[in-house]
Amino acid sequence: MRTVDRIRIAAPFERVFTAASTVTRWPDILPHYRWVRRLDDGLVEMAAWRPFGLVNYPTWWVSEMTIDRAAGEIRYRHVRGVTKGMEVVWRLVEDGGGGGVVDVEIVHDWTGPRWPLIGKLAANLVIGPVFIHGIASRTLAGIKRAAETNHE
Repeated sequence: MRTVDRIRIAAPFERVFTAASTVTRWPDILPHYRWVRRLDDGLVEMAAWRPFGLVNYPTWWVSEMTIDRAAGEIRYRHVRGVTKGMEVVWRLVEDGGGGGVVDVEIVHDWTGPRWPLIGKLAANLVIGPVFIHGIASRTLAGIKRAAETNHE
């Protein structure tokens, strides 16, 4: 399973990178995030809502998080939760025109849950396109809103 979400943000690279990498502030700027907690040795516990009309479905996971500001990357490897084993990379690339525009891409790669017979099917038909894309697209929109209004 692979999902790719992208957005273009009209703000300076540092502001966008700060908003994207300061995950403990996400619940303040992203209404769909329930909490983000730093755990031991670079682990972060995250919980978000995936809305379905009037109903919010709770999601939760724990990831190893690494930040490489020089490369413009934030990486996660899910170590707990349904998505255990998922690799996630955020790539932030400043537009070369010098106009303070940053292209942000989030790529999620995962072989799916270890459920006999239906694991890969569930990942490709439901978990990836419905849950992961649903949360990632909202996250990017919120990061864009925060960075463009200088509320990172």
